[in-house]
Amino acid sequence: MRNGLRTPSSRVWRSVLDSGGRVVLLTPVILLAAIACASGPPPPAPLDTRNEACRFCRMAVSTQRFAAQLAAPSEEATFFDDIGCLRDFLKQQGPLPPGTIAHVADHRTGEWVPATQALYTKSQGVATPMASGLIAHRDVASRDRDQATRGGTPVPVADILGPLAGGASR
Repeated sequence: MRNGLRTPSSRVWRSVLDSGGRVVLLTPVILLAAIACASGPPPPAPLDTRNEACRFCRMAVSTQRFAAQLAAPSEEATFFDDIGCLRDFLKQQGPLPPGTIAHVADHRTGEWVPATQALYTKSQGVATPMASGLIAHRDVASRDRDQATRGGTPVPVADILGPLAGGASR
């Protein structure tokens, strides 16, 4: 060691060099494989309300509080201006790319929530972009703090997501 830095004369470097560099070449491959496996489901993409159009109705996605999206590995997110548009798209769409995750915005906070974990309410008192009246919330606490859900009817996840709901029971 010289000046606190490892030099080729240190024991670690000598063992790497004695191994013919195999350890040095395998380490990046192992790290990349571990990162790929640990990356998990695709996160929600940020919504640009000035430039995104709904994949189903082609209207501008101008308000995140009513929006939804499909995120798939290595693909751009697909946005919807109304949860009803996501529901109708999923009914008509064939198989989605492997690993596709739906996200919906919590109506009260605007934060993205995995669609299979959200609570849905049909509320006639809320003017959603395509008049579905469907709104989502992260949890019971968020739903109960949102005045828009008063007098609304709970909607099962499977009614929104169909087969994409998997085993979701909310």
